[in-house]
Amino acid sequence: MYQQYKVVLNTAAGRRRYMQYLIPYVVTCPFVDRYDIWVNTHNGADIEFFRRVADRFPVVNLVWQPDGVVNGNASINAFYKECVAPDTVYFKLDDDIIWMEPGLIERMVRFRVDNPQYFLVSPLVINNALSTYLLQLSGKLRLDSYCEASASHPVLWRSGAFAQELHAWFLENFLKPGLWEKLHIGKKEMGMTRFSINSVLWFGKEMRRFSGIVPGDDEEFLSCIYPTRQGLSNAWNGDALVAHFAFFTQREALDRVGILEQYGAVVKELARGDAALQEAFGAVRGILADIQADEARWLATASPYRRVAAGRTLRQRIKALVPARLLRLKELNDKESAPVHIVP
Repeated sequence: MYQQYKVVLNTAAGRRRYMQYLIPYVVTCPFVDRYDIWVNTHNGADIEFFRRVADRFPVVNLVWQPDGVVNGNASINAFYKECVAPDTVYFKLDDDIIWMEPGLIERMVRFRVDNPQYFLVSPLVINNALSTYLLQLSGKLRLDSYCEASASHPVLWRSGAFAQELHAWFLENFLKPGLWEKLHIGKKEMGMTRFSINSVLWFGKEMRRFSGIVPGDDEEFLSCIYPTRQGLSNAWNGDALVAHFAFFTQREALDRVGILEQYGAVVKELARGDAALQEAFGAVRGILADIQADEARWLATASPYRRVAAGRTLRQRIKALVPARLLRLKELNDKESAPVHIVP
C-alpha cells in the first residue's frame, strides 16, 4: 500500500530459470499488496514451480489465462482486463528481470504516484534499447558510434554480441562493486515513441478508461498508440535501475557465455546484506531444486490450456537448415564485425 493506492505487481510467466531471481525481490517488499503471476505457459514444470511459490509466499496470486488458451505473447493481452481497479497502481515486470537495485519497487511506486500526468512510467532498464539510448545520450555509456532511438534497433535490441558486451560492462563496472547509482540520470520524458515494456507502471483508473482491452501488439498499443491518441507521454525514472536478461534475438548468445549464471552469483552475494531477501532466495532455490529433481514428471503433465498450432518463423526455418557449426561461425564473425562497441 502506498498512500491511498494498493500496489499490485504482475508478471506474464513463465520461465522458472529467470523468475528464481525476480520473485524474491517482489515477495520481500512491504509495499506490495499482491503479486499476480499470469500463468501463460504450457510447461508443466514451470506451472508446478509457480504453484509451490504461491503456497510458500501468501502475497503471490496465480492468475490463469482468461480465455483458456496460451499462445506465447499473443495470449498475454487478455490479462490486462483484470488490471483496472481505480484505487490501484499496477507494476508489470518481465519474467526475465533478474536484478533490481535496493528499494526499487518503493521508489518506482512513489515516482508513479508523484507523476500522474504520464501514462506509463519505467525505471531505467539495463538491456532495453531506449534505456541504452538514454545512457548513451547522458554520457554514462560511451559507444564508438552513435545509435539512434529505436525500440527495434539492429544493435541495441537485436544483437546478442552487443547485449553480452553491455551486461559485462554493467556487471564489472557497476553491479559487482555496488556502484549502480553512478548510472542515475534523473527523469526523462518521451512521447509518440514505442519502447520495450520490460518494466512499467500504470494507474488502474487509466487502464479502466478502455476496460483493459489491449488490441494487437500490447507493447505497441500501450507504449505508443494509446498514449499518443490521448495526448499523453511516458516517462523514465532514471534514478532507479533494473537488469533485463535478453530479448529472443539475444538469448542464445547470452546463454552460451553464462550471463544469467554470472548475475545469479552476484545477486546471491548482494543478498547477504538483507536477511529477508536472503531467506526468500533460499526458499525459491529450494523449490526450484525440487522441481528440477522430478522435472520429467512435471513436463509430462497435461496443460490446463488449449494449444494453438504455431508455424515456425523464417528465422527458425533457416536455423533448422543450417548446420550448427556454420551458425557458430556466423555468430563469431558477427561479434568481430559488430558495428557498435562500448568504449572503456
